[in-house]
Formats: sequence, C-alpha cells, structure tokens
Amino acid sequence: MKQNTQVQFRIAQRGDCPLILDFVRNLAKYEKLDDEVVATVQGLEEWLFEKLSAEVFFAVVDGKEVGFALYFTNFSTFLGKAGLYLEDIFVLPEYRGQGIGAAMLEYLATVAVDCDFGRLELSCLNWNTDSIEFYESLGAQGMSDWTTYRFSGDSLDALANK
Repeated sequence: MKQNTQVQFRIAQRGDCPLILDFVRNLAKYEKLDDEVVATVQGLEEWLFEKLSAEVFFAVVDGKEVGFALYFTNFSTFLGKAGLYLEDIFVLPEYRGQGIGAAMLEYLATVAVDCDFGRLELSCLNWNTDSIEFYESLGAQGMSDWTTYRFSGDSLDALANK
C-alpha cells in the first residue's frame, strides 16, 4: 500500500443499496458482463437487509468509498465447518495499485479466522490474469481440478419443474 493511503472499512447499511448497485455495475463493466446486471436497489434491500443472505463492506479512503466486497457463508462437509465465499470484490480504477484490494482480503481473512471458518474462497474469470496473479501473490491457490457449473434463468426453472 502506498505510504499515504489510509484505508478504513465500513459495513454497508440499508441506505447504501444505491451505492452497492453502482459498485456492482462498475464490476460488471470491468468483467465485460454489464448486460447481465438485473439487480435493483429494492432487490438488494430485500436480500441483503431483510433476508440477510450476504454481507457487504466498503473500503474507505479520505471519507470516500473506493471499493466494496460482498460475501456470504458456505459450508464444507469435508472440513465440517463454515467458510466465507467472496462473491464480489472491486476497487475503483483510480485507487488500484495502492494495496486497497489486499487490505480488503486481509480484512476478510481476519473475519474468517475470528469466526473459526475453514476457508475463504472466490472465483475469478479465466481471462483476468491481473487478478489471478494478484490472488496468487497473496497465497491463494487455483482449484484447477474443479469446474463451476451454474443453473440459472431458464435452466433453473426447467430443472425445478421436471
């Protein structure tokens, strides 16, 4: 982290849903998936703050939210304990290279250790070599023996209605 960059963390509140959605849209644009974002402020309010399905925190520098992370718990039957799954992490482009992303991952690792969770996991697009190299530089290990499969939209509906 650059010497002058002081990063703080702030847990998201219900009123932050427009800001969360803005970060989600920025992430989707970066990942070249902006046409897939159908989330709404109301949906985020429901799922994050009523149903408590995930948690969000912001990285804050000089009073400005410059990054966000969304995560939730999962469970490993092999370990017999919960873990954290990092769904999204994003730092505004003008704040990259200052150690903010690393500080965010360190924060999440501390949450996982403090809760006695067994792991911290995330997925990364195969083409995103900058992020892959970044995660590996922090000690993350790629799970090359596993492939993620997804049911969503029509395929999820079709499976549910068989």
